[in-house]
Amino acid sequence: MPKRHAKRAVTRNLIKRQARAAMARHLATLPAGMWVVRLRAPFDRSQFVSPASDTLREATHAEMDTLFERAIRQPLPADGGGRLRPRARSKG
Repeated sequence: MPKRHAKRAVTRNLIKRQARAAMARHLATLPAGMWVVRLRAPFDRSQFVSPASDTLREATHAEMDTLFERAIRQPLPADGGGRLRPRARSKG
């Protein structure tokens, strides 16, 4: 989790704990595989004043559940469609 999205270590650690807990809750229904959870947008410090606030905890919990439920409903294609493909090499 990059510092640019969550400046305080307390906030980053809370988000990591929430991700692990969400994974544990949904593990039985998730397709087998390696899962990566990535923070895509910063947390607004004006909205979440305290890194250990109930508001931040509830927002993170809800977002994680939404993401894992979406992963359960829309798994990757069996042909490995979600794999990274090597870039084409440029001549020169």
